[in-house]
Amino acid sequence: MLPGVVRGLDFADRWTVNESKSPSVPAAKASTENPLREYFEGNKTGKGIWKWNHYFEIYHQHLASLRGREINLLEIGIYSGGSLEMWRQYLGMECTIYGVDIEETCRRYESDRTKIFIGDQQDRKFWDAFQSSNPPMDIIIDDGGHSPEQQMVTLEELLPNLNPGGVYICEDIHGQSNPFISFATSIVHRLNANNLDGDSGVETTPFQRSIHSVHFYPFMMVIEKTSSPVDRLVAPKNGTEWSPFPGL
Repeated sequence: MLPGVVRGLDFADRWTVNESKSPSVPAAKASTENPLREYFEGNKTGKGIWKWNHYFEIYHQHLASLRGREINLLEIGIYSGGSLEMWRQYLGMECTIYGVDIEETCRRYESDRTKIFIGDQQDRKFWDAFQSSNPPMDIIIDDGGHSPEQQMVTLEELLPNLNPGGVYICEDIHGQSNPFISFATSIVHRLNANNLDGDSGVETTPFQRSIHSVHFYPFMMVIEKTSSPVDRLVAPKNGTEWSPFPGL
C-alpha cells in the first residue's frame, strides 16, 4: 500500500471529536427545503423507495440546477419503481427517464416518458447497444448491483458520453477497502495532472477539459462534467508588491 494511503487511513482512524469546542462564528442557518426529501417522506403508500437519508441533501445540491429542463436521466437499479416517480416529480415533465434493471418484471414501469431496459450493467455489450439507440444522458444514477466491478464497468462505459454539464452519481459504495474507491481516487489524480509552468499556466488534458469535479460523500461519489471546457489552466499574478521568497 502506498505510504500516502497508509498515512491518510491512519489520520482518519485517529480522528476524535472535541465537543468542548464551538465555532467562533455561528454557522448560517441552512435551508431545510428539499423537494426530494419531502417527496420521499410523503411516500407512505404506493411504489417503494429505499434511500439513505443523507442522500437527499447531496441530490439536491448537485441536481437542482437541472430541474425544469428538457434533459435525460438514467437510473440503474429500478427495484420497486418508486424512485423513477420521485425523479419525475423533482425534475419536471420535460425530463425523459430511462431505467435499467436486470429483472424482467421491471418492464411494468414503462410509460410515455419513462423507458425501461433490461440488462446486466456489467455487460459492456449491453451498454454499447443502449447508447447506440438512445441519446446521451444529463444525469446518471448508479443504484444497481453495487458490486465494485459493476460500478467500474458502468462508469467506464457511460461517463464519456454524459453530456457537458451533466452529473454522474454512484451510490452505495461500502467498505473502506472497496476497489471502486481506489478506482475513483485514481480519477482524482488525473485531475491534478501537470505542473504550473510560470504565469502561462498549463495546457489541460482531454480529461481535465471534460471533468469539472469529483465529490466524495459517505457511501456516494458524484462526478460533474464541465459545461465550459478550457484549454489552459492559468494562475495569474496581480498586485505590485511581492515578498522576495526564493523560487517565486
